Amino acid sequence: MNKNNIFESRRPLIAILRGITPLEAESVSDILIEAGISIIEVPLNSPQPFETIERMVKFHGENGIFGAGTVLREYDVYRVQEVGGKIVVSPNLNTLVIKKTKELNMYSIPGVFTATECFDALDSGADALKFFPASLLKEENFRAIQAVLPENTISIAVGGISEKAFASWLQVNINGFGLGSNLYKPGILIEEVKLKAENIVKFYDNCVRS
Repeated sequence: MNKNNIFESRRPLIAILRGITPLEAESVSDILIEAGISIIEVPLNSPQPFETIERMVKFHGENGIFGAGTVLREYDVYRVQEVGGKIVVSPNLNTLVIKKTKELNMYSIPGVFTATECFDALDSGADALKFFPASLLKEENFRAIQAVLPENTISIAVGGISEKAFASWLQVNINGFGLGSNLYKPGILIEEVKLKAENIVKFYDNCVRS
């Protein structure tokens, strides 16, 4: 197992809160952590994402792991670190972003889709691979790629994934999931986020136990 694997002591579910505002930072993250989802990503195309990340970090401390998604440039990696973020997630493979992330001692999760991208990401120091969009890659194709990857590679399925797909992806040995619009959308009521989060966690736990 990768010694930097953030999923070793946490449920391998990443909440992707695209569109969240700073005013929602504490309340939404609190609901998610209470439900059992303690790895939280704020995409940089959200309103004032760095302020949102900073508020979450200050509010929760070590109770959660927070960071940014849709990180496309090196200077954004610096800004994530400045506000206390620990994870840098991208939709694409940018080796400069990966290397800067590791230089600053943060956790790197770049987006990949092909075997070539996987190996380029790992060679650059990526801690985990974000298979995106997973709904297009599909389970059988992931299985073929995984067969040639190093044994300790951490793989996350992201994009078009709902809790109903957990079982089939776990059967091909995916390590975790990124959950976006099926968990949070701008304007959603906090009570609805709570219900969605609790249902997702329950579904995941049942899949793992079965």
